[in-house]
Amino acid sequence: MTDTSLAKAIDSQTHSVWQQLYRSQPFWVTIAAIGLCVVLSWAGTDSRGEQVFFTAQNFNNVALNFSFIGIIAIGMTAVIITAGIDLSVGSVMGLSGIATGLTLSSGYGVEAGIAAGLLTSLACGFVNGFLISYVGLSPFVVTLGMLSICRSLALVVSNNKMFYEFGPDEDLFVSIGGGSYFGIANSLVLMLILTIFLGFMLNFTAWGRHLYAIGSNENAATMTGVPVKAVKMSAYLFCSLTAGMSAIMIVGWMGSVTNALGMIYELRVIASAVIGGADLMGGVGSAYGALIGSFLVELIRNGLLMAGVDPYWQGTFVGFFIIFAVALEKIRSQRSR
Repeated sequence: MTDTSLAKAIDSQTHSVWQQLYRSQPFWVTIAAIGLCVVLSWAGTDSRGEQVFFTAQNFNNVALNFSFIGIIAIGMTAVIITAGIDLSVGSVMGLSGIATGLTLSSGYGVEAGIAAGLLTSLACGFVNGFLISYVGLSPFVVTLGMLSICRSLALVVSNNKMFYEFGPDEDLFVSIGGGSYFGIANSLVLMLILTIFLGFMLNFTAWGRHLYAIGSNENAATMTGVPVKAVKMSAYLFCSLTAGMSAIMIVGWMGSVTNALGMIYELRVIASAVIGGADLMGGVGSAYGALIGSFLVELIRNGLLMAGVDPYWQGTFVGFFIIFAVALEKIRSQRSR
């Protein structure tokens, strides 16, 4: 190959990379997040001119809040890739947190408490996955029903009480949720591990390829031998499991739990996944997209709080960004054809 041919090949490859980045929603979300950080650092000062945004305390709050959402958004992304949806994650989170709190307050050890929370979430995921994958019911209907069931069960099991005494292993449990590893919050570490895990699974395993195949064309995937039912079941199990993980981390961080845990979380989780590039029509999504989408949603929420916007308006802004992200993806997909 001559020097000219080599230069052309390199230039073509570079152009292709830039085209992929241009068409990648996570790339533009990353740019938006960086831009918002710059704006908030400039505008985020108090009446004395002191920084409010760029402080260790605020950064810690942002990291914690977005990691709790991000953990579940990673699971939600797997479901959305299959052209599904899970509206029950917030309620599953609440019921799992109550199961963990009740077990610990009854005098059992931290292992039993964590197991109770995770098994509860897996049970919910199994019901969702079975009814959707094997019975053939609508994901929207099934998970909407599970949302109501889990929220009601959380009320019944807790007897509408707060759990804040976590038995003999209370200090250990609180350190798991509220502790840090080399200065990085444990919940953030867990989110990064899950991001790497899902990224690997999506890009280098048959399971990941099957998820994309199902979301792109379920009938075609079935005819090519993809175990559609089993793969969809695993996606809903994984999604519910991440809700249970997040519940355990947030209960440990707060040191208490009520049946209101996870209320309206499903909206923020779905927003994070969609803003991060997951297509509600299926076949598109990435682990990094879930992470950066969660970060942007939390930055917006944090910026609204610093601006003194009434917290009740947060849902309005989150809903707007969901619609905007879906519309943007639609426009970009049409242009790329």
